Amino acid sequence: MLDATLKTQLKGYLERITQPVELVASLDDTPKSQEMLGLLEDIASLSDKITLLRGDDARTPSFAIQRAGTDIAVRFAGLPMGHEFNSLVLALLQVGGHPSKEAADLIARIKDLDGDFRFETYFSLSCQNCPDVVQALNLMSALNPRIKHVAIDGALFQAEVEARQVMAVPSVYLNGEPFAQGRMGLEQIVAKLDTGAAARAAEAIKTKAPFEVLVIGGGPAGAAAAIYAARKGIRTGVAAERFGGQVLDTMAIENFISVSHTEGPKLAAALEQHVKDYDVDIMNLQLAEALVPAPVPGGLIEVKLANGATLKSRTVILSTGARWRSMNVPGEAEYRNKGVAYCPHCDGPLFKGKRVAVIGGGNSGVEAAIDLAGLVAHVTLIEFDSQLRADAVLQRKLHSLPNVTVITSGQTTEVHGDGAKVTGLSYKDRVGGELRQVDLEGIFVQIGLVPNTEWLKGTVALSPRGEIEVDARGQTSLPGVFAAGDVTTVPYKQIVIAMGEGSKAALSAFDHLIRTVPAEEAELTVAAE
Repeated sequence: MLDATLKTQLKGYLERITQPVELVASLDDTPKSQEMLGLLEDIASLSDKITLLRGDDARTPSFAIQRAGTDIAVRFAGLPMGHEFNSLVLALLQVGGHPSKEAADLIARIKDLDGDFRFETYFSLSCQNCPDVVQALNLMSALNPRIKHVAIDGALFQAEVEARQVMAVPSVYLNGEPFAQGRMGLEQIVAKLDTGAAARAAEAIKTKAPFEVLVIGGGPAGAAAAIYAARKGIRTGVAAERFGGQVLDTMAIENFISVSHTEGPKLAAALEQHVKDYDVDIMNLQLAEALVPAPVPGGLIEVKLANGATLKSRTVILSTGARWRSMNVPGEAEYRNKGVAYCPHCDGPLFKGKRVAVIGGGNSGVEAAIDLAGLVAHVTLIEFDSQLRADAVLQRKLHSLPNVTVITSGQTTEVHGDGAKVTGLSYKDRVGGELRQVDLEGIFVQIGLVPNTEWLKGTVALSPRGEIEVDARGQTSLPGVFAAGDVTTVPYKQIVIAMGEGSKAALSAFDHLIRTVPAEEAELTVAAE
């Protein structure tokens, strides 16, 4: 199952196991069970602390990773390969006693969770968002015996997916009831279970002294800004709704200079680690709700958070990024994650053999249609413009596929469903004016991004598209407030550009600081005169 190189690498990792581990396999006569048996035999052969046993779990093929003689265990239903192979390795290490690198206070909160929590996560092997959720819940299971977790390959257990009407991954169930959908980190999951966490975080934030540079947003622009500010030796803070931002939802990155290929979650983890190498106060899971300008020149700017706390700083860098643009048609919100999806890589396998539509004829939309065509029965691509806007090479590939229909000059007007899932969509022919309907089971929306600036309306100047207007230095219309990345009017929304703009904004903020007399010093000077 595993090649020689991978076995050698895995053997090195498994040497870190300190407590005996049992692999308890529940198998049947299917080829997938034989593949799983081969994988487990390979793993067991690499460490004398791992034993392979047979079990009788209702889900087959599946296997538990159990700490011998204890209730500590996690389970995989399906083969954890692809993006989930790292989840398998980490589960082996953590159940085997290897300590986690997570913050000590977060580990303590997990161990102190009071209750019995039985988690089930549906994932797909092509989903880059799923490993974060799987690994977080596996770690929680390894730390607290009252927490149980099984990771289920939705493509392999189609009957369950159909019964529970799972149409987006990762989908998490807690004690048999829906708990969450989409990417979540360990901190987010714990905060959702620990109901007092938000209030405690707000109280802690209220005690923080003012910053010299406060970065709002933790994507590439925000991370670069924080690093460049911290390197100046000034008090720097980052408040982010989720560190990593839109990069976390990016499948493949192939144009980041000096790195020929990487994936969004890997880059996001590297960004966070780089920021942590410096003296930066990272405040994750914090949503900004209002920006209050300094009352006097050189005074403190305030950022109010959703949890009721307020942060103060002499300068602020806004890097809140952008999010997927919605169609804003009837039925879209009602059927989001019930057939309306935004990540073809993540959710495509759940629509195997079904009919889907892709909305958008740019590079993202055409790439999504090509990708989905290899999985689903039929793809209908609908583009608002009179022609596709994707690169010519992508268009040639698209038109060569026999199970793809391309509709141009089509305006999607409504998403239809039966109350539980999508059943079709309506679109208007912008040439003839006719209203037409397409019967299908899934809709993948790929029509670009919208800046996260709703909370800034009326405080800083915004473009007609809602982007923050900045000058060549990243300065906004408010003194001491700078902006960088996809949220601004700077053209070409690329990671490498966002990083450069974030660095520039930090340097501009530092320049502003050294050229501006703090309000309290100005008052003392006036009083002395």
